[in-house]
Amino acid sequence: MKQLLQNIKDGKTIVEEVPIPTPREGQALVKVSSSLVSAGTERMVVEFAEKSYLGKARSRPDLVKQTLDKAKREGIMPTVQAVFNRLDQPMGLGYSTAGTIVALGKNMQGFKVGQRVACAGGGYATHAEYNVVPRNLLTPLPKNVDFESASFTTLGAISLHGFRLAETQLGENVAVIGLGLLGLLTIQLASAAGCNVLGVDIDPKRVKLASSLGIQAVTRPQAEATASAFTANRGFDSIIICADTSSNDPVELAGVIARDRAKVVATGAVGLNFPRKVYYEKEIAFINSRSYGPGRYDLNYEENGQDYPIGYVRWTEGRNFQAVVDLMASGKLNVAPLISHRFDIEEGVKAYEVITGKKKEPFLGVLLTYPERKMKEERKVEFPSIVHRPTSVVKLGVLGAGLFANSTLLPVLKNNKDFELVGIASSGGLHAQHSGKKFGFHYATSSEDEIINDPKINTVAILTRHDTHADLVLKALKAGKNVFVEKPLAVDSRQLQQ
Repeated sequence: MKQLLQNIKDGKTIVEEVPIPTPREGQALVKVSSSLVSAGTERMVVEFAEKSYLGKARSRPDLVKQTLDKAKREGIMPTVQAVFNRLDQPMGLGYSTAGTIVALGKNMQGFKVGQRVACAGGGYATHAEYNVVPRNLLTPLPKNVDFESASFTTLGAISLHGFRLAETQLGENVAVIGLGLLGLLTIQLASAAGCNVLGVDIDPKRVKLASSLGIQAVTRPQAEATASAFTANRGFDSIIICADTSSNDPVELAGVIARDRAKVVATGAVGLNFPRKVYYEKEIAFINSRSYGPGRYDLNYEENGQDYPIGYVRWTEGRNFQAVVDLMASGKLNVAPLISHRFDIEEGVKAYEVITGKKKEPFLGVLLTYPERKMKEERKVEFPSIVHRPTSVVKLGVLGAGLFANSTLLPVLKNNKDFELVGIASSGGLHAQHSGKKFGFHYATSSEDEIINDPKINTVAILTRHDTHADLVLKALKAGKNVFVEKPLAVDSRQLQQ
């Protein structure tokens, strides 16, 4: 399958052929029809990757501190090696897609093959022809919501969570500063909730687009005078900042147009040097919104499928996703006018030339589309240029392509003539593809069975997560393979006895 990747080390954005991933328990395999490029998060990733090593260090002093701390604990050379291995790992870009379920892992009650869904999450809802997505990051689509609209679901949930944090009520006055994608989604959500909404932006074209959606909007020079008239000099009950700028102007403007004890919520990345006087005198509350809603960054929720009780957490990120697609279905949230560009996945690199300003053309919603190709058994990608070593004693297959494999084991084996590196597997396929090409394997796959049942392989190295070791050891031994397994051999006495 085709997947859009970012190399953090050399800054290159490329489309690669990667094995179709294999769904684990609690995951679905989704054939993607449309994905949305984030002009904020993804642009920052690409621009970071394009910097020199010194530029990367200057832009992320937090990571520099972590590196120095590691060097003090473990020494300079191991730290340098770890950093370069981390930088060398390809990153799957994207986090907002829509498509059709084509396969299910175990324990996926409530979902079925052929079901249309919106998908969310970095590392899951990537710009690829196929994705494996955990259950709590999947949202069923109503019949009248098309895939292009549904690919906006994740960004819609970011906007909705920011709006919820403002705790705005029916009939209140809401100002939205910044009318990019998040801002144009937010003004529609606030209007649908029965609020009186005013949008503000520095770009007259975006102001005009907001007006075409039925929302009053003005340019920045008009903002303060319009705000006074709009609120009868009372000030806004809440201000939601959706701008993407290092300037402090959005925060300063929010303070000026806020009423006494108003709330200001930032969903965009903006300067945060607060003018103390106005925020103190009005006792303004400020909240930095964290992504899609409760559940975000909680591995038990996102990866293990443990939902929060609705009586205690009404609006989780998953329930926000569902609310967004329901608003699309009812016509209260219209994203079609926000689409400015469409690129086939084969030309995905061009999308990043647009959002990083290389093409010097205006943009808003940038979509990637995926051709209707019949699903083939593409869980395996071969590297035909690799030379066979008929005299090698060990014909090795590797399960797991993580940091240990790439930094410790495979560099030692790469030039050892006693080893022929035949195949390497990772469940997502991406890391196996990268390691397979880097270390000279004949093929990469997302299927562990491909490795275990390959007659060309006589030895299997198991470098996966600890809780998978015992089962994989048993499968490999039963297949007649020699086995090398990283510690631990098992995680409980039952597995050890088996």
